[in-house]
Amino acid sequence: MKEKTTVADIDRSVYDIKDKETDAFRLEQGLTAQIVSQISDEKNDPVWMREFRQRSLAIYQKMPLPDWGPSLQGLDIDHIATYVRPNTKMQNDWKNVPQDIKNTFERLGIPKAERKSLAGVGAQYDSELVYHNVREEVAAQGVVYTDLESAMHGEYAEMIRRHFMKLVPPQDHKFAALHGAVWSGGSFVYVPKGVHLSIPLQSYFRLNAKGAGQFEHTLIIVDEGASLHFIEGCSAPKYNVANLHAGCVELYVGKGAHLRYSTIENWSKNMYNLNTKRALVEEDGVIEWVSGSFGSHIGCLYPMSILRGDRSRMEFTGVTFAGSGQNLDTGAKVAHIGKDTASVMNTRSISKDGGISTFRSCVTVAKEAHGAKSTVSCQSLMVDDRSRSDTVPAMDIRCRDAAVGHEAKIGAISRDAVFYLMSRGMSEEDARALIVSGFAENVSKELPLEYAVEMNNLIRLEMKGAIG
Repeated sequence: MKEKTTVADIDRSVYDIKDKETDAFRLEQGLTAQIVSQISDEKNDPVWMREFRQRSLAIYQKMPLPDWGPSLQGLDIDHIATYVRPNTKMQNDWKNVPQDIKNTFERLGIPKAERKSLAGVGAQYDSELVYHNVREEVAAQGVVYTDLESAMHGEYAEMIRRHFMKLVPPQDHKFAALHGAVWSGGSFVYVPKGVHLSIPLQSYFRLNAKGAGQFEHTLIIVDEGASLHFIEGCSAPKYNVANLHAGCVELYVGKGAHLRYSTIENWSKNMYNLNTKRALVEEDGVIEWVSGSFGSHIGCLYPMSILRGDRSRMEFTGVTFAGSGQNLDTGAKVAHIGKDTASVMNTRSISKDGGISTFRSCVTVAKEAHGAKSTVSCQSLMVDDRSRSDTVPAMDIRCRDAAVGHEAKIGAISRDAVFYLMSRGMSEEDARALIVSGFAENVSKELPLEYAVEMNNLIRLEMKGAIG
């Protein structure tokens, strides 16, 4: 069997398997008021949402592209289909999902994970959820886990209206406005006061359609004294045209509540990943982010935490792997507003074969945020002399008694470490892969087992050819 020695030979295994496109409905490419109205018709939007979409479109049309970060010139919305409906309605029984879609998610291990270790699962295919289910014992505690669109017409309609795109308004940036106009799919989660979920909920997003976008919206509200671990995974096969992911995640963490939000972003390398994620944390609340960014051609991802309540806390743990043809611009933001708040950012970035990895951190401490503490640590590893890593810290400190620290390290793989492992019988390729896996261990140990295994497998796939 031929050993893979170049990036071009890498097999992304199940992720790059393309399904035959059997869409039930696909909007024409581009973005117009008529297209947005068609999406509203497809979704049976309430009046307020129809108006919201059109306002968002107007904002999008007026806003320029960002003048910083990776170039987005290769992304042309006129060649993106903003809505693709699969040939099925949403099911809550896995047996009723069409076989071709079922095969895709079976390959990705979703039903298996559900049976083993999840409290509930949502699976989205292109623009629509095709499966959503929650365990009876979880639902009996009052936990709501459903698709956002049907929830807008049920007993939680007003709650959704009060929270939808309040943390990430369309005016925030151009792609937030785009999301507000064309969003589709995603999940709504509500955990009542005092309810503690001991096992996670999970959503998985698969974009199969060529030249299309995915714009799911995730809205999670964890009420006072409650706790939740929510996991998101995503993937797409590789095409020779641009695909776009511009989802939005809004997280509300109540007084004394705890939310862990874990994501593995494994998009194909023709994807523009322009996702926006934001959390609002109340008194004594905790938000934990665990983030792995591996795929996409261009990635811009900066989860933000707003520590509004006194003694609220944020922890962000992330790893980014940029290989050939990738420019991944990632990081995290935190705003300290309440008193005695605390934040920790701990990241690892890896670049190889000409890949570009940029870490941006932004720490803001308001004038009234007395006793705020923040620590930022970023370590970057360049596997070869063709790759690039940058760190771009930003700090706006307006309170005299805040304690803020920043540490950044950029380096290459130690030749001595490689030589030592080779002297113990390892190949050079395996030695390098082991070093990289160890470098990323702080993230993998925070992930559920199946995701930690996936992340390490992805790293090993990417490392094939690191010396060729």
